[in-house]
Parts: sequence; C-alpha cells; structure tokens
Amino acid sequence: MADIYLRATDPVASSPHRKPAPSSSGIPLTFSYAPSSDGTDENILILLHGLGDSHLPFAKLGQSVNLPQTAVLALRAPEQIPYLYEQAFQWYSSFDPLGDIIEHPNPTPALELIAKVLNHLTTDCTWPPNRIHIFGFGQGGSVAAESALAWWKRELARARMKSRIEEVNKGEKDCGAPSNSEDVQVPRSLGSVVSVSGPLLSYSTLDTPCQTPLLLFHRASLAKGAFTSFSKGFVRAQEIVKSDGQGEESMPCSRDEWQPVMQFWSEALGRRMGDGLYEVTGDTMYSLGR
Repeated sequence: MADIYLRATDPVASSPHRKPAPSSSGIPLTFSYAPSSDGTDENILILLHGLGDSHLPFAKLGQSVNLPQTAVLALRAPEQIPYLYEQAFQWYSSFDPLGDIIEHPNPTPALELIAKVLNHLTTDCTWPPNRIHIFGFGQGGSVAAESALAWWKRELARARMKSRIEEVNKGEKDCGAPSNSEDVQVPRSLGSVVSVSGPLLSYSTLDTPCQTPLLLFHRASLAKGAFTSFSKGFVRAQEIVKSDGQGEESMPCSRDEWQPVMQFWSEALGRRMGDGLYEVTGDTMYSLGR
C-alpha cells in the first residue's frame, strides 16, 4: 500500500511545535495517538471507525495519509458487539436482543463521549477548535457529523449566554461596576468533517446552521436524498458520489476516489506561518472495514 502525501506548494519556514499528547484520563476510550511526522502539530485528525471494526486500521490509515502538520488520533468505539468474540465494536447499540438492526438507534452516549474528547483536546491539549478535523466511516461517519452539530449547538448556547452577560455587564458598567465578560470569541466551529457513508441520525432544526466545512462521500446506491439533511445542518457541505463497484458501504479505494477528500483537506487544514494549498502526490489503494 503506497502512501498519499500533501506537499506545500511553497516552502514554509517554521520551527517545530508539539501539542501535549492526549491522556487516558482525559479520553474515556481506547485510542491510538501519533504526533505529526513533520514535527509541527498545527492540526489534529480524529478518526472514527465503522460498525464492527476497531481503531487500529484507522490509526494506520491516518499515518499513511500523512497530512502535513497534522497529528492523528484514532478512537475505538466503546461497545463490543454482543455475541461476537472478535475485536468488533460499535459506537452505539445497533442490534436488538434478537440480533436485528435497530432502525432508529440512539447515538447520544457516543456523542457525549466525543464531547469529552473534544473538551480534553481544547482545554488540556491546547488545540483550537478550528484545528480539529474529524473523519468517520459508516457508523463513525454518522457520529462525526452529529458530534460537529452537537459541538455547534453548545457553542451557540455559549454565544447566547455571553451576549446576556455582556448586556448585564454593560448595565453594571454604566453604574460604575467593573466588567468581567468572557473574552472568548463564540461560536467556534470545528475545522472540518468528512463522513464516508455515514448518514445523519437526527433532523437538524438549527436557526444558525453549523459553520464547520463538511464533505459527504458515499456510493450511488446511498445517494438518494442523503445530502438534503446535511445541507440543512451545515452551511458549507459538499457531496461526492461514486459508483457502487466496491459495495454500498466502503471506504475510498483508489487514488481517484481519495483525490476529492485530499483536495477538501488541503483547503480545510490550517498551516503554521500562513495559509496555502497542498499538492497531492503518490498513489494509494485502501480497503478498510465494512
């Protein structure tokens, strides 16, 4: 399996910079973490595997993609699938006691876990939210998109609270009292989300849609109507539809299929010492999970 690389189109001189590594006390999941291979942790890519898989193949994927100035954090879903004695995990309960698929699953427990991960990364590991990028496949793709929406809802709530505090402080200042409003820009969006064959599980009713850039990659057999719910929840949503040759739910599996994902990342990734585009180089062939 060859590697894909993104190469800066113009040289950037910057000293190496590392973020604090995530800790098991801050992340309530089994995980694999690797800092950026080029010594500058400007972005972090969170990888969420699909139903019946584990984090290890996606940790390898993150390092093979080798995005510039980007650390990789692959998370393992919290629940082992019942009655299976292999390393097969799920982000939320997907089967009823008879083994049938639950048609309307509840992802709330998974979203609460991802919220704790994001809080740890932003608070303890000093990652700005707009430098946090999430990639998910299948069930993990649904959790990735839903987590970005949940983050945005919390940020909107913080923005409303900040506005109220500022109004109170303004009144107190007019009366001679000191101002103590929080000097934090809100709402803050995440860096980006890529969902591969992962539908939204909720119906978005946001008055202010999420500002996080989103890319939905899926197969033609899953494409009908799938993008509508995303476009209602995300301001900057893109759709990539490929043929069904690799099955209804499958990862990008050729250089041609990975190219739009890499292009999306080249535009979404932050870069230290200035912004710029990246050139995709190398060939790749991935076949991961279900």
